[in-house]
Amino acid sequence: MTKEKILEALSNVQEPDLGKDLVTLNMVKDVEVEGNYVSFTVVLTTPACPLKDMIKNACVNAVKLLVNKEAVVNVKFTSNTTTKRTDEGAVLPKVKNIIAVVSGKGGVGKSTVAANLALALSQGGAKVGLMDADIYGPSVPIMFGVRGERPLMIDIGEKARPDDPVGRGMIAPLERYGIKLISIGLLVDEKNAVVWRGPMASSAIRQFVTDVYWDELDYLVVDMPPGTGDIHLTLIQTVPVTGVVIVTTPQDVALADAKKAIAMFGQAQVNVPIIGLVENMSYFTPQELPENKYYIFGKDGGKKLADEYDIPFLGQIPLVQGIREGGDTGVPVMIGDDVITKKAFGDFASIVVRSIAMRNANMKAEKIAETV
Repeated sequence: MTKEKILEALSNVQEPDLGKDLVTLNMVKDVEVEGNYVSFTVVLTTPACPLKDMIKNACVNAVKLLVNKEAVVNVKFTSNTTTKRTDEGAVLPKVKNIIAVVSGKGGVGKSTVAANLALALSQGGAKVGLMDADIYGPSVPIMFGVRGERPLMIDIGEKARPDDPVGRGMIAPLERYGIKLISIGLLVDEKNAVVWRGPMASSAIRQFVTDVYWDELDYLVVDMPPGTGDIHLTLIQTVPVTGVVIVTTPQDVALADAKKAIAMFGQAQVNVPIIGLVENMSYFTPQELPENKYYIFGKDGGKKLADEYDIPFLGQIPLVQGIREGGDTGVPVMIGDDVITKKAFGDFASIVVRSIAMRNANMKAEKIAETV
């Protein structure tokens, strides 16, 4: 066996989403051969890659079939999260991808989806932050069990932005379950209402971007307020948003408002890619009857809406008691032991992360919806 033969064999292994082989994509590194032992490293497009096992098996089979059936193959993985950022890094310079989670109306579980998306990405090995941009109704402190805690100011001793003086003090986000968190709910007493006009709310969002030390992140998930207003425009005008995830529930009143969110981000003046639409509270499943599904809000409304607008459908999240309990007690579903719901959020997150990798590689992501 030689390194050349190993690389030739691996040139037959396709990256499932990008449609090219691993060698052409320069994803194979550090090939070592000693007798019947061969090892190499595959550089994934994201640490949260859900296709890791598939790629590993394909690599092992390629070496055994095309080089040496007695070979002992050790496939190692590392990652280099891709990014499509073309700005000069004036804001969030170390953040590779920014995902905005939006909804046309309140009450559809947008914060629950954002929190568990962030956790699913983190559990896949990615560095993740969660920004609660819902100034008037912040949910993150309750959902992560950090009510009453306050972030600290730190002296980072380096430039946060190209125009910053060195040693500028910044806000250190809280950390919980491996996620970096910031929310207006961590800065004001939860008993007090935030009675601000639009410019003040927009200013707070700009501060969350420029004055919080997020450091290096693969993904920053932004839990947006419901609707289509000032804060949405401020965010997309301040940072290069990789794409948006739209959350809806199956009933017509929610779908009508989701259409407004789709319309906003599809407009030329906004022009932020829509990663796809996820349907929350798709059906009710009692804990004692996990196989039963009751479509109390209607069936497949979100899927039909995604088909109507030709955007990817990212999955269905069931309505179960554990989701509500986890949000109230500060232990989100992805940290709990509800297998059904964890799988639903995990499958949803895997489609999101694959879609982002495909978009960053200049490939269309619509076909990812076919796997749902």
